[in-house]
Amino acid sequence: MHLKKTFYYLWSPYYQYTGMIKILFLAFLGCSSLTGFSQEGNKVALPATDLKAAPLVTTNTDDAKKAEETLILKEDVYDFGKIPQGKPVTHIFEVNNIGKTELKIANVQASCGCTTPEWDQDKPIPAGGNTKITVGYNAAAEGVFTKLVTVTYGDNLSKQITIKGDVWKTPASSAPINAGLNDLKN
Repeated sequence: MHLKKTFYYLWSPYYQYTGMIKILFLAFLGCSSLTGFSQEGNKVALPATDLKAAPLVTTNTDDAKKAEETLILKEDVYDFGKIPQGKPVTHIFEVNNIGKTELKIANVQASCGCTTPEWDQDKPIPAGGNTKITVGYNAAAEGVFTKLVTVTYGDNLSKQITIKGDVWKTPASSAPINAGLNDLKN
């Protein structure tokens, strides 16, 4: 008996019709309440004097680019190629100051402890002058590597140097043992 009532309510045109009316009414009510919050009705007019008082602030990206371009790296990526494991390698990067004032390198920091940068920390680079940054890599771990070195200069400006290469595993002994060596001695 209970199933018959459920079936009747689901398929009865009267209940379907009243349910559809309820849904449409709720949808209409929801849409009409949202139009009350439209932005068109909430505009605030500013006096013309306030608009003129606020200056337009622009940033000059050309000045920032010129400041960044005062420090030029002759090369910013160096590939050591294949290097033997256990043999530290170094490369010297040349840095030029093309600005009109002297420039000081504030810091040179490597991305890990296996990379060691060295530079003259106390001496600023004169206008038009150059200096060198020596970057060393301890080839202790086998495999391909890419390491970053960040050069900070001027007013917190920075450039990046990248070193990369492939460390191959060296043999445990210098040469394989020759079993026939004893035969030659006799």
